[in-house]
Amino acid sequence: MKEKLLNIEVNSEIGKLEAVLLHTPGAEVENMTPRNAQRALYSDILNLSIAQKEYEQLSGVLNKFTKTYQIADLLCELLDKHEEREALIGKICVSEEVTEYFEYLMDMSSKALTKVLIEGLPARINSLTAYLKDDYYALQPLYNFYFTRDASVSIGNKVLVCKMASKVRMRESFICEAIFRSKRIFNGDVLNAHDFQPGNNEVYMEGGDILVAREDILLVGNGTRTSSQGIDMLINRLCRSGCTEKKHIIVQQLPESPESFIHLDMVFTLLDTDKAMVFEPLIMGENQFQTVHMIIENGKVSKIKSVNNIPSILKKLGMEVETVICGGSADEWNQEREQWHSGANLFALAPGKVMAYARNVHTLNELDKIGFEIIPSWDVISGKKDIHKIKNCVVTIEGSELPRGGGGARCMTMPLRRSPVKWPK
Repeated sequence: MKEKLLNIEVNSEIGKLEAVLLHTPGAEVENMTPRNAQRALYSDILNLSIAQKEYEQLSGVLNKFTKTYQIADLLCELLDKHEEREALIGKICVSEEVTEYFEYLMDMSSKALTKVLIEGLPARINSLTAYLKDDYYALQPLYNFYFTRDASVSIGNKVLVCKMASKVRMRESFICEAIFRSKRIFNGDVLNAHDFQPGNNEVYMEGGDILVAREDILLVGNGTRTSSQGIDMLINRLCRSGCTEKKHIIVQQLPESPESFIHLDMVFTLLDTDKAMVFEPLIMGENQFQTVHMIIENGKVSKIKSVNNIPSILKKLGMEVETVICGGSADEWNQEREQWHSGANLFALAPGKVMAYARNVHTLNELDKIGFEIIPSWDVISGKKDIHKIKNCVVTIEGSELPRGGGGARCMTMPLRRSPVKWPK
């Protein structure tokens, strides 16, 4: 009997999580040296064994709480189908200029090919061109794939396949698109950013910059990973796909440096119907980075204006949030340190139930002050604590290695389905 498809449905950042897409970091993370770390978008190299132990805490909690899907499993199943294998490998080979490997890849077993597409394919040095290229890999490892948030985004019953800012991550999007297009496991409309102005290098966006605040409110970061042209494209695609109700797009400009500001979710995340974690200097302080409110009516942009900040415009739209300060309010030094280590990058399992790194103690203290119980992940995994019975809590995961990749719990999770939220009246 054929398994029923999972309908994609995400209309908030905080609704009870019903299904999520993950990728456990593997050998691809270790297939990196200090020489290529910068190209891989890392500031440092990771210790894989420690990173995996930390990730086990994240996935362990999620496995207890909701339905989880692993990209490698979905990809391997997809590759069993010749037509879908051919389409995906063809697209990858053309995009990465390795068409001479097409037949070699097509002849692999699905399991071996899955491994190669994620962990990388060493180049064959059998020609002068290959020798002079001086690159160990024909297909680069997908060092960043454990940040499943970026390559695709669930918005309502649609999946946006992102056109990534860096070419080193484009294959992640191709793989995600193939999985969602196949309609084998998931049911939802696919919006592919790669198909819109494919030759326009100014159009790019990543999922860490896209937050579904409410069914009618989308928050989007505009910085090094999501361009203004990418945001215009996103609005255009959403409007074309049957958007008739009034929608609000709130755009937050982000600094180009430091690199910890790569996505909006590194400075702003939602915790509950009435609470948000913020990096205060950027979100609440006076600075040169604009917050822009765009109103969409009848499928068209009807109004654009600058506003004070995200919380102020959310309040006007009937979504008032208490701001919790990343790093605490006492010391800007602590704010900067903990923001760097993804202190603002929290992930909601349900309203008032979130996941965060244990290392950001000042941020956790702020949450403790407003009634969030701090619970180590192993207490949830072992059954010692049942978070379903706790009103507000932060489940903590150790984070000495995972943050080196540049992200936290939200970055490592791509929600596929969330329950509807009962908003305060």
